[in-house]
Amino acid sequence: MRHRVRQGIRQGADRVDAATPAERDRAVDALRAFAILGVVLGHWLVTALVADGGALHTASPLRDMPWLAPISWVFQTLAVFFLVGGHVATRGYTSARARGTTYRQWLTARLSRLFKPVAALLALWTVAAGALLLTGAEVATVHTLVKLALSPLWFLLVFAALTAATPLLLRLHPLWPLTVVLYVDLFRFGLGGGPSWLGWVNLAAGWLVPFTLGAAWTRGELEGRRAGWVLLVGGAVATALLVAFAGYPASMVGVPGAGVSNLNPPTLAAVTFGLAQCGLALLLRDRLRGAMRRPLAWAAVALVNLSAMTIFLWHQTALMATTATGLLAGRLPGLHTRPDGLDWVVARLAWLPVLALALAVCWAAFRHYEHGPRRAGKRPSRVIRVHRGPRTGDTEAVRGA
Repeated sequence: MRHRVRQGIRQGADRVDAATPAERDRAVDALRAFAILGVVLGHWLVTALVADGGALHTASPLRDMPWLAPISWVFQTLAVFFLVGGHVATRGYTSARARGTTYRQWLTARLSRLFKPVAALLALWTVAAGALLLTGAEVATVHTLVKLALSPLWFLLVFAALTAATPLLLRLHPLWPLTVVLYVDLFRFGLGGGPSWLGWVNLAAGWLVPFTLGAAWTRGELEGRRAGWVLLVGGAVATALLVAFAGYPASMVGVPGAGVSNLNPPTLAAVTFGLAQCGLALLLRDRLRGAMRRPLAWAAVALVNLSAMTIFLWHQTALMATTATGLLAGRLPGLHTRPDGLDWVVARLAWLPVLALALAVCWAAFRHYEHGPRRAGKRPSRVIRVHRGPRTGDTEAVRGA
């Protein structure tokens, strides 16, 4: 039985591999998949819902154990996602324009894949929040849950705005938005201190840096390994200096109760750290292309890309569903207890397979919002074909009769 399962998996992977165009840059899909999974694992490792009496509130192990900050260096991978997004968007827009596709048609196609799954998330949590309030749940608890569930939407809004601005960003050099981030932080943290709202300028400017790096990749300006090394070493050194001597937090994600967050809104340290990540991603392209020639590895990456938005949107809901279900058994270590010691870290690691299972349930229930419903009277294809239009780099699933 086990042999037949393995054989079936290998045959399916071989079909996906054979259906992929030879000219496809599989490293792009691999980087996108790793970026999405990095964000998911990062949130699961540094987000705790602590049961305090009859209420739930968020906490982070990074507050009581700041020496765990390197975890955020590994799993805060949004810069890589924006790098790939900028590369795919600019390449796709250039190709669409060459084919005579209008900007409106191109943008509609790009954004529909992003926002179709959002409707299901909003509908479910509207109903869930109303039901919790009607059954007597504390307003603070409901607020915590809804805020956590909808937190991925900020990313989609920023990403959609940058995608819509792609025609204006085709030739924008990354140094321009990086300079904006630098001056915003100088006004915020230096020169006597500026208004806190000024930092939100970096919400666009900060993520513009990796996005425009993606455009430079499309233009062929980042093909050599020198560019990757300059970004990696320069970004790492700049980040180390900012943390050591300029007072920036070592954690690259927000920590509850901290005076300054590197991510909300992005700081200069978060942007320079993102430059280092982008440099590493560029240096790994050749290795990833080689690794993706293996059918099993490529099939796994293709599956993540096909459901990227579903995974991203529902991973926090999976965490909360597991937490709420676990409350029926009492306050469980690593799930409801305060994240203030290594015992919590060990327990949370043990919960990761359960969280993955909960996410798989969410994926099975809501993935059709991303892929579209099956046609009536049609049998699902036994082959998933991964393809792309000319030079777009987009991944799609095509189900035949």
